[in-house]
Amino acid sequence: MYRILLILLTSNLVAYTQPFATYTNSIGIEFIEVPAGSFTVGKFEPTTSQFGFLQQYRKDETDEMGLPKLKGSDYEAAKQFALRDARTGFEVTISKPFYIGKFEVTQAHWKKIMGTNPAHFQGNNIADNTDNYPVESITWKEIQLFIKKLNQLEKGKAVYRLPTEFEWEYAARAGNKDDIAWNEINETAHIAKLTPQAVGQKKPNAWGLYDMLGNVWEWVADYYNEKIFADPVPPKKAKQHVLKGSCFYGDVKNATYMTHAGGPGSGYDTGFRLVVELVKGDR
Repeated sequence: MYRILLILLTSNLVAYTQPFATYTNSIGIEFIEVPAGSFTVGKFEPTTSQFGFLQQYRKDETDEMGLPKLKGSDYEAAKQFALRDARTGFEVTISKPFYIGKFEVTQAHWKKIMGTNPAHFQGNNIADNTDNYPVESITWKEIQLFIKKLNQLEKGKAVYRLPTEFEWEYAARAGNKDDIAWNEINETAHIAKLTPQAVGQKKPNAWGLYDMLGNVWEWVADYYNEKIFADPVPPKKAKQHVLKGSCFYGDVKNATYMTHAGGPGSGYDTGFRLVVELVKGDR
């Protein structure tokens, strides 16, 4: 007899009720200002459901509804697994509003700054016009060169950088206190596919940001701590940097806000979005 006990996640959604301030730079990258606030990082409180499992069973092992019965010992084992892995997390405060990319940086944006297109998904590898596909196949260091050139182009107007992991997760959650529920992921995340797609094709999150989950993994500024969850204080130095959000071939297990992965990540599943700090008077 085989049994698989499923861990279920729920979420508390905050409705997107009004638009936030926006900014579009000289090469067409769009940004949305997200408000200051606090949220919990690394909270993991799985719950178990008596009917959340599959099993091979005999007819006399079903209840009056025809569902397979779950023995008390099985349910208790699942409960203990959930309690063992649960984490209370820690609170992070974003002290001031910040502008983050409405979309992932595209192949067209990269070409305008770098003059080349490193993406795997272009030309003979895909039928579509891929200008609005996320740029991928880039390393963290290559992004720093892109940012340096973009800052030179927009000197006196804006300063660009990668978001921190906490900024990224705060923006991705958009006021959501818990991790995203399985049935909500497919509405916002391009996952379980063979290729990425043009940015902005799925439903945005509650703050109007697209593709925070799925499409391509996104580099952030922080070093990777070699753990499943982030620490309250990110390491000052490490071999790799953090990746967030999963990608087009990911699934509901890793396309979550809290997923905390590490590089090297220079393959066709890895891209990024930017944060911009506007020079006073350029808002």
